[in-house]
Amino acid sequence: MTSHISPGIRCSGVRRWPSPVWLVPVLWTLALGLWGLSRQNSVWRDEAATWQVAERSPGEIWHLLGNVDAVHGLYYLLMHVLFEVFGASTATLRLPSVLGVAVAAGCVAQIGRRLAGPWAGLGGGLALGLLPAVQFQLQEGRSYALIAGGAGLSTLLLVSLIATAGAGPGRWRWPRWTAYGALVLVCALLNWLSLLILPAHAVTLGWARARRGVVAPWLVASAAAVAGALPLILFSRTQSGQVSWIPPTTWHMMIGPAVLLAVGALGAWADLRSGPRTGVQGRLTAASVGLPLLAVPLLGLAAASLVQPLFLDRYVLFSMLGLALLIGAALGAAVRALAPRYPRASGALVPAVVAVAAAALLPVALADRSPASRVDDVLAVAGEVSALKRDGDAVLFVPAARRDTALVSPGAFAGLQDVALARGPVESGTLKGEEAAPARISAALREQRRVLLVTDSGKAAARPSGSAADRAKAAVLRAEFTVVEDRQVRGRRVTVYERRG
Repeated sequence: MTSHISPGIRCSGVRRWPSPVWLVPVLWTLALGLWGLSRQNSVWRDEAATWQVAERSPGEIWHLLGNVDAVHGLYYLLMHVLFEVFGASTATLRLPSVLGVAVAAGCVAQIGRRLAGPWAGLGGGLALGLLPAVQFQLQEGRSYALIAGGAGLSTLLLVSLIATAGAGPGRWRWPRWTAYGALVLVCALLNWLSLLILPAHAVTLGWARARRGVVAPWLVASAAAVAGALPLILFSRTQSGQVSWIPPTTWHMMIGPAVLLAVGALGAWADLRSGPRTGVQGRLTAASVGLPLLAVPLLGLAAASLVQPLFLDRYVLFSMLGLALLIGAALGAAVRALAPRYPRASGALVPAVVAVAAAALLPVALADRSPASRVDDVLAVAGEVSALKRDGDAVLFVPAARRDTALVSPGAFAGLQDVALARGPVESGTLKGEEAAPARISAALREQRRVLLVTDSGKAAARPSGSAADRAKAAVLRAEFTVVEDRQVRGRRVTVYERRG
C-alpha cells in the first residue's frame, strides 16, 4: 500500500524523514533574513515612514490615519507595539518581515508535501526565500512580507479543508473556516489588495471540483472578510492621491510578470504530467493551487491598473508563494522521474538545484543587503547633517517629504531651525508636516546667515518642484546665498549655504 508521500521517499532511497518537511525551509529562510539585516545601518524613505509613525502614540497614529496612510493603519499600530516593547531599531523594524516570509516558506513546504510529495515541499519552501522579489521584501520594514505569511497560512487551511472534505463531523470544520476568514481579513487590513487571494482560491476550488460542503463555507468566510475590510477600502479610496505617483501600466512593465507566469506554467505542466498522487480529493494538485495563486493576483492587479495605475509587484508579493510551490512541484516531478534509474542521484537533486540557484543568485542577495539597493538612506544623510551643522543654523527640506530624516534621527538635527515648518507632522496628523506660505518662508530665510538644505541627489534633485513653497526656497537661496559645502550620500544631498557679504 502506498500514499502520496511514500513513492517519493522510497524511490529516493530514504525510508523516513528525520524531521518535518517544513522545518528546513523555515530555518533556511530565517537564516537568509537575519543575514545582513541592518543593511549597514541604513533605512530608506518607505521604512522611514514606518519608523516615524511607529514612534507616535496610538492617538497620534489614529489622527494620522484620518488624513493619510489609512491603508497601513493596522501595520503601523503593530509596529508601534513592537517599538514600545523592543525599542526602535533596524532589527525591530525588519524582523516581522523575516518571520512573515519564514511562515510563508513553511506553508509552501507543507502544501507541496501534501499535494506533490516531500521533495516538492522541500524544494518549494527553499525556493521561496531565493526569489528576487521575496529577497527584497524579506528585509523591508513594510507590511508585504507579513501579508505573504498570512496568505500562506490561509492557503494551507484551504488545502486542508478541501482535502478532508466529508471526513469527520462538520462542527470541527467551522473553527478552521473561521480562522481562514480571520486570516484573510487581517491581511486585508494590512493592505486590502491582498483580497486578490480570494479569486485565486476560487479558481482552485473550481479546478479541484470542491464539494458543496467546501464551497458554501468558503463563500461565507470570504464574504465576512470582505465585509470586514469594506469600511477601510471605502475610506482609503478618499486618500487615493497617495498612489498618484505610480506610473500607468505599459507593456514593458509586464515582461517580468510574463516571465514568472511562464515559469509557473512550466512547473504546473511538470506537476500535472507526472500523474496524480493519491491521498488528496479530486483534482487538488500543486498546479491547481499554485498556478491560480501566482497568476490571478498578478493579472488582477494589472487589470485594476487599467482603471487606476497601481501595478507594483510588492502589492501582490504573496503571489510568489504560488511560483515557489510550482517550482517545488517541478522539482518533485524531476525526482520521481529520476528515481527508478538513479535512486541515489534523485535524493541529491533538490539540494543540488537549491545550492546552484543560491550561488547564481548570490549577487542579487548581496545587492539587496547593501544600502545601495534602495533609492536613498535617511540615516546616512542625518549623519552628514550632524557633521555639518552649527547651532542656530536653519534647515530646509526639498521636497517637504525629505523631512523624514529629521523625524527618524531628531538628535542629528538638534539646534537647527526648521524655518519652513508651520505645523509639525504629529500636530498636523501628516507624514511631513505643514509648511508655511511661500512669502513667510522667504521672509524667514532672509533672516538667516547659514542654511542647510536636505534634498535628493542625482536626477531626482534636478527635476523642478511643483510646490510654490519649494520654488520660494530655491529663489531666495539662489539670489542671496552662496554654496560653501555640498555632500551627497546614498540618494540624498546636503548643501550648506551662507549669506553673501
